[in-house]
Amino acid sequence: MASTSRVETLASSGILSIPKEYVRPQEELTSIGNIFEEEKKDEGPQIPTIDIKEIDSEDKDVREKCREELNKGAIEWGVMQLTNHGIPEDLIERVKVAGQGFFDQTVEEKEKYANDQGSGKIQGYGSKLANNASGQLEWEDYFFHLIFPEDKRVMSIWPNTPHDYTPATSEYAKQLRGLATKILSVLSLGLGLEEGRLEKEVGGMEELLLQMKINYYPKCPQPELALGVEAHTDISALTFILHNMVPGLQLFYEGKWVTAKCVPNSIIMHIGDTLEILSNGKYKSILHRGLVNKEKVRISWAVFCEPPKEKIILQPLPETVSESEPPKFPPRTFDQHLQHKLFRKAQDTLVTGK
Repeated sequence: MASTSRVETLASSGILSIPKEYVRPQEELTSIGNIFEEEKKDEGPQIPTIDIKEIDSEDKDVREKCREELNKGAIEWGVMQLTNHGIPEDLIERVKVAGQGFFDQTVEEKEKYANDQGSGKIQGYGSKLANNASGQLEWEDYFFHLIFPEDKRVMSIWPNTPHDYTPATSEYAKQLRGLATKILSVLSLGLGLEEGRLEKEVGGMEELLLQMKINYYPKCPQPELALGVEAHTDISALTFILHNMVPGLQLFYEGKWVTAKCVPNSIIMHIGDTLEILSNGKYKSILHRGLVNKEKVRISWAVFCEPPKEKIILQPLPETVSESEPPKFPPRTFDQHLQHKLFRKAQDTLVTGK
């Protein structure tokens, strides 16, 4: 892919207005505000911040209180800011410095790691390709690759520069995998299942894949017209997100867009479609999007914890289904669910012309 198609190249070219393929449809534009002003607002619902320091406390009451809060966040919001998550601050800082270091290189240097979506090579440096029906593009470039399990990694795609990229990202993957197990245990218990059940249902230590996507949102001359990432739900089981403390994430809650505050030393965690399906809708996979701005580059590090594409059938677990609560989702593999979402999106686009 030629570097001219990178958003970073476009953003740094000195343009004052953005090309039409980046302009959102009219009905979306009314809801796009100034992200810095949005983040300052204190009225209305706020995304829960949950301190999980006591998630494994020896004290049963203390432990239960912490786990109940986590469970409540998964049921009511499907997204939360986790604090005291146990992943060392200095490691998180190293991951951020390394990821930013990759994007600080020239576009030409980054192109050496370019992906090729057309041929199915999705790992690497990329930008969103236009969806033919709508031609809509998002104001971001990204770097995407599998980071866990270690034996499934393609090391040739990992950046050589900065030198700490591989050590920092590898260690973070390992620690995040441990955190995912803890969260899945608590959510299993919240559904009245045995502790290890959800972990097993999404592939266990051998098969659950951790895919990292570093999203790079350049400054945008007309942020009120564009989106960094359009509204979507994650298909993962869980998604964990770090960011460079520049706001941008918005969640669609009770009919309104709610802006995520920048909480120091926190990890944002989303419940994805996979857990919504397994829990028969008890846990929510929330619609969210990313705004951009004209003053600061925003970078986020999203890690998607995904079940294997074909090996597992995703459907509501028998324990979550009853006569009064029949299954809300048909059985599908993860890959079929993904294709279904893409197909639906294409259909919606063709019907509405957007």
